[in-house]
Order: sequence, then C-alpha cells, then structure tokens
Amino acid sequence: MAAELIDGKKVAADIRENLKKEIAGLKAKGINPGLAVVLVGENPASKKYVASKEKACEEIGIASFAYKIPDTTTQEELLSLIDRLNNDANVNGILVQLPLPKGLNEKEVMNRIKPEKDVDGFGPDALGKLVLDEPGFIPCTPHGAMKMLEAYGINPSGRHAVVVGRSVIVGKPLALLLLRKNATVTICHSKTPNLKEECLKADILCVAIGRAKMITGDMVKEGAAVIDIGINVTPEGKIVGDVDFDAAKQRAAYITPVPGGAGPMTIAMLVYNTVQAAKMQAGIKIGL
Repeated sequence: MAAELIDGKKVAADIRENLKKEIAGLKAKGINPGLAVVLVGENPASKKYVASKEKACEEIGIASFAYKIPDTTTQEELLSLIDRLNNDANVNGILVQLPLPKGLNEKEVMNRIKPEKDVDGFGPDALGKLVLDEPGFIPCTPHGAMKMLEAYGINPSGRHAVVVGRSVIVGKPLALLLLRKNATVTICHSKTPNLKEECLKADILCVAIGRAKMITGDMVKEGAAVIDIGINVTPEGKIVGDVDFDAAKQRAAYITPVPGGAGPMTIAMLVYNTVQAAKMQAGIKIGL
C-alpha cells in the first residue's frame, strides 16, 4: 500500500491564510510587518528562492524590501548594509540569502543581524534559545518539518526519530525540536557506520544531506513517516530529494514529495517568524 503524501503546499497555504488574517488585524493597530531580503550575486537557485519569498510576502501583506547587490560586494559593505537594516524601524526581519559568494564570511554576516530581527533563526541567540527550550526564532526548515508532522497527526512522543544530516541550518535544530516533542532521537551523518541499520529503526525519518536518492527504499521502516528535506537537480534537470521517493513510498505510511514538501513550508515559516518579530518589536508578548 503506497504512503499518504504529506502535502507541504497545502499546509503552507493554510499557514499563510491564517497569517493574512492576523496581519490585517496588526495593520489596524498600526503594526506593519516588514522583511528585508539581501541577495548577493547571481546564483540562479538563490534568485529563485528570493523571488518565492517576495511573492509570499506580497500575498499575505508583509512589506518586502529587496537588496540585490553584486558579488563584488566586500565584507565591510555587506556588514554596513546589515547595520542599516538593524536600525531601520520599518524592517522587522532580515534575511541574507545563503550561500554567499566566495570571499564573504557567512558566520560573521549572520552574527551581525540583531537577534530580534534574525527571522531565519541561524544566529547564536536563536540557536542557544532552542537548546535551552526558551522562546525564540526557530530555523524555518526544521520548523516547517515539525508543522507538517503536526498537520498530519504524526506525534513524535515516544517514537524513534532518525535525522540524517547534522547541519546547523536543518539537522541539529530539527533533532532538538523532535526532542522537545519527546521523541528518542538519533542523528546520523557521513561518518555514521551502518546507516541503513539506523534508518530502519526510524518511526520518523528526516533526511537533509544534499545527495540525490541516497536513502533507498530498503532503508525505510515499514509504516514510517518520511520527511525529505533534500533538493537536488539530476543531470537530466529533474528535481529530486535525498530519498528515493518511488521506492520509499511503497514502505512508508507518510512521505513528503520533492518538490512540494519541505520547500513551501520553509517560506511559510519565514513569513510566520517575520510576523512574530513585528509583534515582539511592537511590545506584544508572543510564544515562539
């Protein structure tokens, strides 16, 4: 029996619709959420992502400020722009599209963003709060993965979750979020021996490694929920995930498609964080 598809597009659309109503209420109180997006260079994938984020902002009523600057921009110039945005009262959230061109220090740039405007949730303040179980901005892709599980009634409590990938952007924060929901969590990575063995233990299998179809069907436990966060382009130009979708869906109970799963959710959680930032900066108490 084939798995039920976890429709990230639909879940994301529902979140955006709720935010649209909330933003209308905020604007009636004089609160106008605004997001600044900084794109350095001409990376085609980055340009596409930025366009999607701008579209999402426009759809729900968030002011979008785009800063598209050349890849010849120096570290000092980029940091100066971040400083200006930090001090701009119309900007509630700042997103610097990664990866940055060679020669620019990503960590220094991300750390320059004020914690209250770090809607990507990549800075040390946001990640520290995640570890400490304190309210703060949650990185968008892991947050989106958790929202998809919630939307489909998949409760991590008491289940074994396996996260393949240990990046600061996805793997580590996702593991922490699953721990918050009382899952028993295993993190796997490039040095993990017997990866197949570990994956087969997973009631919830989350994959974010950036290698096309690395997780084969025989690595998926019968009845598992599979969250595929990878996005890869084959030599033929087809977009595929880190999981062999066609094989895995024959064993899983739930599975995200690529595209149409994690991608739309990442953008939905970015605009969600921006709205929370606007409320917080207006003195409204929130719980992230």
